[in-house]
Amino acid sequence: MALYEHVFLARQDLSQQQVDALVEQYKGVITANGGSVGRVENWGLKSLTYRVNKNRKAYYTLMDLTCPPAALNEMERQMGLSEDVLRFLTVKVEAHEEGPSAMMQKREERSERGRRAGQVHQRVVCLPV
Repeated sequence: MALYEHVFLARQDLSQQQVDALVEQYKGVITANGGSVGRVENWGLKSLTYRVNKNRKAYYTLMDLTCPPAALNEMERQMGLSEDVLRFLTVKVEAHEEGPSAMMQKREERSERGRRAGQVHQRVVCLPV
């Protein structure tokens, strides 16, 4: 079975319980078609860059899926029909990430990783006096 990361955006006027119900509904679609759902992260209500169907904000949710393509197609079909889902994106991955996603990490952790990864060496110039 293939591995996928799936992110969907739900309308801003839904409650968190309704968003959780959507997640459970789509989990049921995946499991009914022979797949499984791993990590589910609710990123919360975030501002959109531009309006989508008159919404300025949306609830972002990430799901790690292990499923056959038919299960994914059925879930995406149902999301396309739902008025509560504004957008969705599915990406096929080689392996699921361990631990929290980049969106869930604290800013300090992200900035420290960036400093370690791209350590900039400062050049000191001595001018004659």
